[in-house]
Amino acid sequence: MQEPRSLETTSSHFVDSSSVSVKSLWGDFLALIKIGIINSNLMTAFAGFWLALYFTDQLFFSHWDTFLLVMAGTALVIAGGCVINNYYDRDIDQNMSRTSKRPTITGTIPLSVILGMGISFSILGLILLYLTTPMAAVFGFIGWFVYVVLYTMWSKRKYTINTVVGSFSGAAPPLIGWAAIDSTLHPVAFVLFLIMFIWQTPHFLALAIMKRDEYAKAGIPMLPVVYGNGITKRQIMIYTICLMPLPYYFFSLGITFLIFATLLNIGWVALAVYGFKMKDDDKWARWMFIYSLNYLTLFFIGLIVATIPAFL
Repeated sequence: MQEPRSLETTSSHFVDSSSVSVKSLWGDFLALIKIGIINSNLMTAFAGFWLALYFTDQLFFSHWDTFLLVMAGTALVIAGGCVINNYYDRDIDQNMSRTSKRPTITGTIPLSVILGMGISFSILGLILLYLTTPMAAVFGFIGWFVYVVLYTMWSKRKYTINTVVGSFSGAAPPLIGWAAIDSTLHPVAFVLFLIMFIWQTPHFLALAIMKRDEYAKAGIPMLPVVYGNGITKRQIMIYTICLMPLPYYFFSLGITFLIFATLLNIGWVALAVYGFKMKDDDKWARWMFIYSLNYLTLFFIGLIVATIPAFL
């Protein structure tokens, strides 16, 4: 009776080890495609898609197939760009704690496989976007090109404006979502683009303050690394102030949304101003970073909620 028990234990251990291995590999895959970036960008792409339906007076259920294509296509294009970014940055990622565990550093996934994934995801994503409208694919490619070529391969390691350059790619998803429904684009689509473009600088500069020592070690010329926290705080405040008037372009969504969005902006500007009085820059930057994430989520949820009555 002892031998079967031993075999059972060995078999159980093998299953547990396999489960851990699969779970670890899945975690590496999610880190490789930067699932957090994909999720946040899909939210803004959906907002563009939804508002395009609203402003062109169309119903969601008439375009459910387009919705699936644009979401899948956007996710794949972003994943492809992020994978290639990881592949290209593997020499500097090893110097930063938040990137040192990525599979491009640990070697859990072969580099040839990683590069193949990045290229394949990018091409497949653009094809899916093209099946919605050619314009959606154009915006998808522009976003991918800016992120992979102009940001990752050109500006990231050379200039402090790398954040601004990268912001163009991060602002593309709302245009992709909108163009999948309306290729001619409404002026509101470009307001969405502008909001996303401006939002990214204070968001990433706050992160740069938090991680400035690691960026310096990796040789990345982020603004606080090159010019210090003082000028970075001023830049953050300017960008948050620039967001203040933009919600008023959505006046047709009603006064409730305008008040809600204005309060979000006032809160962010107030926190930015408080940074000049607060002595702990890292703690303040962490507050700013967290607020920026909540700002993005609440603002775009607010946009969608404000339009729901029109679809009922």
